[in-house]
Amino acid sequence: MRILVIDDDEKVSSFIHRGMNELGHKVDIASDGKDGLFLATTEEYDVLIVDRMLPGVDGLTILQTIRAAKNETPAIILSALGRVEERVKGLRSGADDYLVKPFAFSELLARTELVAARRHQIETKKTTELFAEDLVMNLLSRSVIRGEKKIELQAREFRLLEYLLRHKGQLVTRTMLMEHVWDYHFDPQTNVIDVHISRLRKKIDSGFDRPIISTVRGSGYIVEDNTE
Repeated sequence: MRILVIDDDEKVSSFIHRGMNELGHKVDIASDGKDGLFLATTEEYDVLIVDRMLPGVDGLTILQTIRAAKNETPAIILSALGRVEERVKGLRSGADDYLVKPFAFSELLARTELVAARRHQIETKKTTELFAEDLVMNLLSRSVIRGEKKIELQAREFRLLEYLLRHKGQLVTRTMLMEHVWDYHFDPQTNVIDVHISRLRKKIDSGFDRPIISTVRGSGYIVEDNTE
């Protein structure tokens, strides 16, 4: 999993970072609310672990802001505020779970795995088809059709298009594609993304007026659907 920890307590964030790293998870840390909100809205994570009382922007505001932007990344609040009314306030602000400090790492891990798995199950049940313009991707039959044209894609091309469609309307960076389509957590210094994007465009855009994938120069790619 890729996890974002937003906590200004260095001991707490280091404790979580060390424990999650040992289990093979990738952890980013933000020590104030402003940086945390920026990362939560510009990068992709499987789970957010958010302290309530933060400098800059507080944890509840972070959750309310990302939920208002339709960001459904699972989130766990960490807080020393443990009264029932405080936990309710946190859950109503958009948290999936609420854990009171001090906490045991084993419990945090279990809750993290649970909210991530729950979200995955919901998305799997909910999404069988992805759309953009007149293109339809069926995840059950593994087929892609644009207009009346059936498009044959290689496995990597299918995975690349699926990832882009799942993030329709959002900027998808090269780093995001490397991590989630190629499973690279480093820059291999190749043009593999450019080659695959070029091949994919030829297959899905040939003979059509509107391109599905747009390049944002110096940043990455975006799929915009003008039919919505």
